[in-house]
Amino acid sequence: MDQTKVLELIQQKKYVELKKVLSEMNEVDIAEILDPLDKNTTLLVFRMLPKDLAVDVFAHFSSEQQRDIINAVTDKELEYILDELFFDDMIDLIEEMPANVVNKILKNSTHDERDLINQFLKYPEDSAGSIMTIEYVELRKTMTVKEALAHIKEVGLNRETIYTCYVTDKNRRLEGIVSLRTLVVSPEDEVLIDLMETDVIFVSTHDDQETVAGVFKKYGFLALPVVDAENRLTGIITVDDIMDVMEQEATEDFQRMAAMAPSEEAYLETSVFKLARHRINWLLILMISATFTGGIMAKYENVLQSVVVLSIFIPMLMDTGGNAGSQSSTLIIRGLATGEITLHDGWKVLWKEFRISLMVGITLAVVNFAKTMLYDKVGVLISLTVSLTLIVTVVSSKLVGGMLPILAKKLNIDPAIMAGPLITTIVDALSLMVYFTIASRILHI
Repeated sequence: MDQTKVLELIQQKKYVELKKVLSEMNEVDIAEILDPLDKNTTLLVFRMLPKDLAVDVFAHFSSEQQRDIINAVTDKELEYILDELFFDDMIDLIEEMPANVVNKILKNSTHDERDLINQFLKYPEDSAGSIMTIEYVELRKTMTVKEALAHIKEVGLNRETIYTCYVTDKNRRLEGIVSLRTLVVSPEDEVLIDLMETDVIFVSTHDDQETVAGVFKKYGFLALPVVDAENRLTGIITVDDIMDVMEQEATEDFQRMAAMAPSEEAYLETSVFKLARHRINWLLILMISATFTGGIMAKYENVLQSVVVLSIFIPMLMDTGGNAGSQSSTLIIRGLATGEITLHDGWKVLWKEFRISLMVGITLAVVNFAKTMLYDKVGVLISLTVSLTLIVTVVSSKLVGGMLPILAKKLNIDPAIMAGPLITTIVDALSLMVYFTIASRILHI
């Protein structure tokens, strides 16, 4: 059933047929269709859905649509939604809602839920504790396979995943893990202590979410246990949650590389004022930094006045330097993000970028020398000046572009900040200094 047909049924008010159609659809597709509609229509259709399906659809709505539904439904309806939501989804909901909506959510939560919510909200933002869920299967090492499977059947519907089960002691200290696959193929009288894996990979509640993402990528897990300082199991992080983190981190990196403050809100849902505020700070910094470029040109004004033709090649030199630096910084930033490059690789990066830049710089210089001699007809000394500047500019730009992200990482600054706009600003000033210095020597100005 396509989106157009569903919208037609809504418009024609064929609610009996609509209810039947929606009950057979995937919750993600339903949320995608209803989300752009006005809040009254969305609420009307939302209330037609079977209760379990409605909760799943609610979890996939945008925060704005969720807010409208919470404000519109009765306390009893909200209580059901909150009871059926996975706990990590409830935490995400609370973090994105305004105070009046949060108060309504807390009012319709149980005492235990409120205690857990307060505990979760104490974890640092972007930490493992802030993205974990408490809905996991917990087993004891003294259980038999038969007992473990019976327990999974009893609680499985209310758990976010059952494919990996976690073996703990009476104090909830993590002792091992056992997969559902292992349980299914093992004899019923086998004891878990003989089946569980004791060499467990885990993360701490205060580990950064980027670190957690790195563990998922390295080991290919579907879920990862989270423990506190005393090795007590406090929750798990599932692969769907870490995929959201990876998307968020990639988006933030792209925004920082474009000299913007990161924003978690969708572009079309963010106000013009907020978008402008996110962009203007870095643009102001870059604009003020660019005054150094103007100062360099003013300092060498006599060189430009003596040989006016030199000014023709300034845009080309600055653009080439900026592009060369951006190439290197982009690759290094990506390498740092994926773990391919570490802080210990600084000298390796420097040496590799030097050799690459030398090859690229010489190639560009040879082509440029031929162009300036044959096409621009500016003479040997001018051609030599521009070509030598190209070599030095490309080499220095690539070295700067390669090393700044590593330096940022060492200083615990996001390497993505050291990207295109900032590199270009630095390289512009550098290329002008090199250009005028070489011109002064070769042309004896």
